Amino acid sequence: MSDLERYSRQILLPEIGTAGQERLRASSAAVIGCGALGTVIANGMVRSGVGRVRIVDRDYIELNNLQRQILFDEEDIARGLPKAIAAVEKLGKVNSQVKLEPVVTDVNPDNVERLISDIDLVLDGTDNFETRFFINDACIKHAIPWIYGAVIGTYGVTMSIIPHQTPCFRCLLPEIPLPGSVPTCDTVGVLGAAASIIASLEVAQALKLLTHWEEPVRSRLIYLDVWEGAWEEMTMRKRETACPTCDLGQYEFLEARGGHRLAALCGRDAVQITPPRKVAPSFPQLAGRLRTAGDVHYNDFLLQFRSGRHELTIFPDGRTIIKGTGDEAEAMSVYARYVGL
Repeated sequence: MSDLERYSRQILLPEIGTAGQERLRASSAAVIGCGALGTVIANGMVRSGVGRVRIVDRDYIELNNLQRQILFDEEDIARGLPKAIAAVEKLGKVNSQVKLEPVVTDVNPDNVERLISDIDLVLDGTDNFETRFFINDACIKHAIPWIYGAVIGTYGVTMSIIPHQTPCFRCLLPEIPLPGSVPTCDTVGVLGAAASIIASLEVAQALKLLTHWEEPVRSRLIYLDVWEGAWEEMTMRKRETACPTCDLGQYEFLEARGGHRLAALCGRDAVQITPPRKVAPSFPQLAGRLRTAGDVHYNDFLLQFRSGRHELTIFPDGRTIIKGTGDEAEAMSVYARYVGL
């Protein structure tokens, strides 16, 4: 049987054909984040025959993941598998022709360039803004296209970013939102169908980019709400003022000026996370969102929230102490889950 036989229905598409399929086989992609978006993205890229797929994720599998993260099952939880490892195990049985590379790590300014520098295309499966700013800096610096995607509740957005052709992520969002100012899936929920659709749009755009590099990309942000049946496309334009990243070549987040500082607190089984600048989170607003996920109370001086074995103490300047772990990557995962980045 021909190596291309498994892709016969895809090759029949005039948009791809045999030549496009060969381009896919010679291509590489990195999926950053392997949750609701990332599992669907990784599944689509592997089944489509992209030659090399790197899957990067810092987290392990929990029971509440199974509602929307399609590559995992109860056995993975019992085995205590990291998401990247479990995903590669599953996908290796789907397509042995694809070279799969699991990376279990927290994406940060120290490693993001290494993780994407030998890759043709980066796909966003993350759940926080800070990591997206790292990805944007690295991709613009190394002229690597990337596809932004995000989902919360029943709606989501996606946009393709081609360095020096389209607006970048920082053109869309100049600064990281203040901690606690945006909802997270752990506080307002997420519909699996919404994640699947946004992720599938990312995959479709990725295949188009990898098979037709010569075609210009129309810069647009796609918004959809699957519950309401709403779909909007917004043309994105460059900012009136120069973008620090794609116009001026200033990679502030790679230089860690835009990142969080972490410190394990000796003997306390806790990690302190300090945001890049002093902020003033709204305790009433944050408490209102967190009540659906655990026990919360606050006063003028701090907000305390407990869920499972983790306890978060958040101060008026945004500094947060997370008890229940001494592992910085785990602490950042908990922080992103409940406070947001």
